[in-house]
Amino acid sequence: MARLDAKTALAASALAAIGASLCCVGPLVLLGLGIGGAWIANLTALEPYSPIFAGLTLLFLGLAFRKLYLTAEVCGQGAACADSRMLGRQRLTFWAVAAPLFGLLATPWLAPLFY
Repeated sequence: MARLDAKTALAASALAAIGASLCCVGPLVLLGLGIGGAWIANLTALEPYSPIFAGLTLLFLGLAFRKLYLTAEVCGQGAACADSRMLGRQRLTFWAVAAPLFGLLATPWLAPLFY
């Protein structure tokens, strides 16, 4: 089985977070744009799957965190991973992706405050 690298884990966690918050973010965005109506209640069809997507998001973020902070990467001389700046950029990207994802995960609890 292929090992999961940090970039793949971040992408997977982003997709899972979008899936987890789709039931609440979609209607909220439409309402923010001034689009409304009774049909908007039908956009909550994915709500039962939200906990599954949230769990996947946290799992993949945890795997990316483990890869970036807890495991030592073995690199050959001259490889791209041997450059310390590359690891710094990957860690910065991790936090730049993780912060909005935590916001998306919190949306189901915060959305009722706005409508």
